Amino acid sequence: MRILITNDDGISAPGLKVLTDIAYQLSDDVWTVAPAFEQSGVGHCISYARPFMVQQIGDKRFAIEGSPADCVLAGLHDILPAPPDLILSGVNRGNNSAENALYSGTLGAAIEGALQGVLSIALSQFYGPGNTALDDPFEASGTHCAAVVERIVAATPKDQDGYQLFYNVNVPPVAARDVKGTKLCPQGLRPGPGFKTEPTTAPSGRQFMWIRGGDQQRPTAPGTDAALNLEGYISVTPMRADFTAHDMLDTLAGIAT
Repeated sequence: MRILITNDDGISAPGLKVLTDIAYQLSDDVWTVAPAFEQSGVGHCISYARPFMVQQIGDKRFAIEGSPADCVLAGLHDILPAPPDLILSGVNRGNNSAENALYSGTLGAAIEGALQGVLSIALSQFYGPGNTALDDPFEASGTHCAAVVERIVAATPKDQDGYQLFYNVNVPPVAARDVKGTKLCPQGLRPGPGFKTEPTTAPSGRQFMWIRGGDQQRPTAPGTDAALNLEGYISVTPMRADFTAHDMLDTLAGIAT
């Protein structure tokens, strides 16, 4: 099995090293194509209006001055000698549960992989009081994710019509020994405001703004991703890049003429 790995935290991120170890538990044919610099929060963006530089930095290891989705495109259409059987993205530093999934470059890589017809899985490590003080905050991901990926690969239908499945996997903010299990679940929504701006003034007097996230320790609805993560479970959410509100097509039928 050939595996392509990428991330949004950058080629030097510790989570990518964890993902490399996970991938090598599954295969000895692992290719890394990752952003040269951090690309957190870029979602599914691609560098459509400008070229990007590609640099080989090791055996089967490439740095791209572009987004995670750019990395997938470069890997599939130029760098790898043949298409991969699996794309893994992560392990992200921080959760991509709930509304975070919509901003995530980690998920953006998985979306592009699915659009290209390759089974793709995004992996993220939730941070919280149970793991931030550990010597290795990614301990739970490194211990459990290879088995989770194997189960996803085995369970995913080989022939799919329309938009292909991809997966959002979030590992709870606990030590490896405290992970309670794995739950298949829907995406949640944290109550209250999410991202917001925080203005600041530079010494020069110029005005700037930081983007700040909301409280990541707020649970989502029971049985959804972030709630399960905060209870100690690995969440697996199957997704498709289809934004249609199918449940509203009949309700909104009066719009049509």
